Order: sequence, then C-alpha cells, then structure tokens
Amino acid sequence: MAAKSTSVPLLTPYKMGSFELSHRVVMPPMTRNRSYNNTPQPHAIEYYSQRATNGGFLISESTSASDISKGSPNMPGIWTEDQTEAWKPIVESVHGKGGIFFCQLWHPGRLTDSSLNNFLIAWNAVPDDSEYFRPTPKQLNAIELPFIVNDFRIAARNAIKAGFDGVEINSANSYIIDQFLNDQFNDRTDEYGGSIENRCRLALEIIGAVVDEIGADRVGVKLSLFSEVYGKKDSNPEALATYLASELTKLGVLYLHVFEPREEHHDCLKSFRMAFEGTVIASGGYNKTKGDETIAESYADLVSFGRLFLANPDLPKRFEVNAPLNKHDRSSFYRNDPVVGYTDYPSLEVVY
Repeated sequence: MAAKSTSVPLLTPYKMGSFELSHRVVMPPMTRNRSYNNTPQPHAIEYYSQRATNGGFLISESTSASDISKGSPNMPGIWTEDQTEAWKPIVESVHGKGGIFFCQLWHPGRLTDSSLNNFLIAWNAVPDDSEYFRPTPKQLNAIELPFIVNDFRIAARNAIKAGFDGVEINSANSYIIDQFLNDQFNDRTDEYGGSIENRCRLALEIIGAVVDEIGADRVGVKLSLFSEVYGKKDSNPEALATYLASELTKLGVLYLHVFEPREEHHDCLKSFRMAFEGTVIASGGYNKTKGDETIAESYADLVSFGRLFLANPDLPKRFEVNAPLNKHDRSSFYRNDPVVGYTDYPSLEVVY
C-alpha cells in the first residue's frame, strides 16, 4: 500500500455550524437514476453507507420536492409519506457510520420530464432547444410561485422527518431557481424579473421558507452563478453573487456549495467569500492537488468531489494513504442497475 500522507489540508478537521467534520472531502449530489417510481430503494443503503465516514459530510442526489418537479421516473422524491419512510433506513445507514447527511431538494423547471408531469413550468415560455426535445413550457404566473415555495417547505420538513441532518436547496445548474437568477434568460417584467433584487426574489422566498421551517443551521444552498444557462452567462455574475450571498448571510444559511467553472480559476469563489459569512464548499472538476490548494489558500472551507467519490467509495482514505484511484465508468452513471456502476466499485480492502 502507498505511504500515508502527512499534513493534507483536505484531511484536516472543520467545524461547520454545529457539525464537527473530521475531514473536508464532501460527497456532492449525483443523480444515479436508481430510485424506481421516484421512491428511494434498499440498494441505496449500501451505496451511501459505502461512502460514509465518521465525521464525513454527504449530500444526497437531487430529490424532487413535489409531484410536478420530477426529473425522471427513477429520481427520488420526498413529497409523500412513503418516500419519506423509504429514506429513513438510508439515512440511518449513514448515521451508523458517523456521517452527516443532507438531502438536496430540487425543482428542474423547464428541465422537468414532460412524460411524468402534465406540463412544464419555467420562468418564461421559451421552448427548449437542447438535444433533448421538451415541449414549450408554461410560464409561471406570480400567483403560482407561492405554491412552489410551499413545496420546498414541505419537502424540507419531510427530510427532517426522514432523519436527514439538513437540506441543500439546488439553486444551480439551469434548474428553476437558476432560471430566475440569470438576466440573459429571465425576461419577466413583473416583480420576479429585471433587477438583481427581483431575479433573486424566488430564491430568497424558497430559502427563507425552508429556513423558517427547519432552521438556518440546517440549510445549505447550491449555486452556479458563473456558469451558463442554456449557453448564456449572466451579464454581471459578480454583482449577482455579492447580492445573493449577502442576503443569504442575513438569513443565516449554513453553507454555500459553489460550482466553479474551470476557466474561472477561483475568481467566482472570491465573490462569495467576500460577501458570505458561512461555510463555502467548492465544486467543479477537482482533484486532490487542486482541492488541497483551495483549502490551504482559504478559497473555500470544504471541497466536493463527484466522479472521484462515485468511483472511490473510500475516497478520504485513498487521499490519506496516497492510494491509486478507481476510474469511473461513464456508461453506468444513469443505468438503472442496482449494482453495476453503483455499489460494485472496489474499496481498498478489496484492491489490496
């Protein structure tokens, strides 16, 4: 086995609110398409527990907040009692390993699978021109938005009932909240469009409702403000990040999970660092070397590793002993198989 590493920034302890983390290697949300009929399955117990460590921080795959926010038939939800109950043994398995587990809540908006819902909804009625055909969505009226806010509130309540330690609100990746934030795509003329304050209104209403429901110390937010939404980047992401981060600080949000486009070279993290007083988690194509540098230079407090964690269930241990990393198999990312590409990646005790 490789020699044990010393003085590794990623492996130093960190206190995130009331949570004592033993290391800074985060498992981020990763869609796996193995929750049949939108219900978490028993095979997820092994998947998540494999990746749990004592004092490690895990975030669940994107979980639908309501029956009109389904991304695919095999992505989990948490809007029903049955779904909430199905999550309980999964959460218990992570807690059994000493892990801290948040549930990521999402609403895909125009990226909803129209075969699963009666209609698509979005900030406007522009059709989707991506490679995956979707019908022209129905524009949301301002009077409909409180229902979406309430969906997130109920989903957060259910997540706590399921035993999760908190929730992450997915406000990134071109999903419904991100669609409102971007000034190159949000062309609304009401109180939810135009100025930065208006474009952030829905995000802050949703996050504020969740904070009121479960407490700010249990709420994180995922953002990708420096990335493109359907090929269009916000005209002033720095100003958007500064305003939104300041408002989230006022709400007392626990952390921001920031997706960093590779060409930004930490510039986007600086915008959040200056305005946000909580924990910052960096995300976006990181390896161990870049992660260590990011922590050492205080650009972020924690770093999430997607594909590396997917293929290496014992990733923190591999970082600790400088062990070789398993290669991920892209073809099995979204396969419905409960084992292949899901729970069959070997850990060190199997390899050595």
